[in-house]
Amino acid sequence: MKLRYSILIFASLLLVFLAACGEKSKEDVVKNLEEQAEKMDGYKTNAKMTMKTGEDEQSYNIAVWHKKKDYYKVELNSNEDKKGSQIILKNTDGVFVLTPALNKSFKFQSAWPDNTSQPYLYASLINDIIKDSESEFQADDDYYVFKTKTNYQNNKSLPFQEIYFDKKSYEPVMVKVFDQDMQSLVEVQFADFSKDPTFNKEDFNVEKNMASVESDVPVASMSEPEELAVVYPEETLGSELLEQEEVDVDSGKRVIMTYGGDKTYTIVQETATTSPVSGNQTINVEGEPVELGYTIGALDGDTLEWNHNGATFYLASKDLTKEEMIDVASSVQSYTSK
Repeated sequence: MKLRYSILIFASLLLVFLAACGEKSKEDVVKNLEEQAEKMDGYKTNAKMTMKTGEDEQSYNIAVWHKKKDYYKVELNSNEDKKGSQIILKNTDGVFVLTPALNKSFKFQSAWPDNTSQPYLYASLINDIIKDSESEFQADDDYYVFKTKTNYQNNKSLPFQEIYFDKKSYEPVMVKVFDQDMQSLVEVQFADFSKDPTFNKEDFNVEKNMASVESDVPVASMSEPEELAVVYPEETLGSELLEQEEVDVDSGKRVIMTYGGDKTYTIVQETATTSPVSGNQTINVEGEPVELGYTIGALDGDTLEWNHNGATFYLASKDLTKEEMIDVASSVQSYTSK
């Protein structure tokens, strides 16, 4: 009887020991993630982001370079050959959104990327986990998985996310962002993650990056105006197109669309023109860079400007909130039906 009792005690202690030596707790994993982020001098990673927020699924490739502490370069390409490439750049001078094909850049005095969730930035993912005291945690054979709230300042329609980290390396593997109904609308898949890479002094320089991306995006020149393919917002927020005016300009055509009803706003689209190569056109913006799913826009007060497919777009409204402006602009892609 004593032998049997001793065996049971030993078995119980063994189970406790095995459990202690087995899966890490949520607190252990978060601590290791923080330590790795603090220890790294920087990283390079490539990812593919898929957006399911519009009429059609959109995807683009993302290359992220980060040098500790405040140097970032995020290059976004809507296709493989870098046509329409845009770069978000952060250095000691500020935050920039570069469109090399147009030789145009926006400069922001912005807290990006710390002021909002960024599903392709390592530190942002860790910060979202730390800030959410109610985050959920689980581990499977390969991944540590966190379910957290997001912190999108201008987009409350994507409140939740799942973040997958490799159990051995603690590197990000995948991020899924969900709407209120837990439908996955944004997915980021990381292809690789290189810790402590070597960076050159010019890697985060505006002029160097403006010149580094060769592109043959069909933008207009003064002598060769391009045909403008007019597109419309799929999301109109209950408003209707009241008036559409077309004006001939040197670069081709300008279309002015006025919407009214529940909300009043104006959308202007025109053939994009390339700034002179001798000096890039830097536009100082008091607002912030915003992601529209298919491109990066510049939000400044009650106006939003962006470039896509050889066209420049402007959205202006006194009625729309920032979130509503982004919703409308995000839906202006290839939607041609009124």
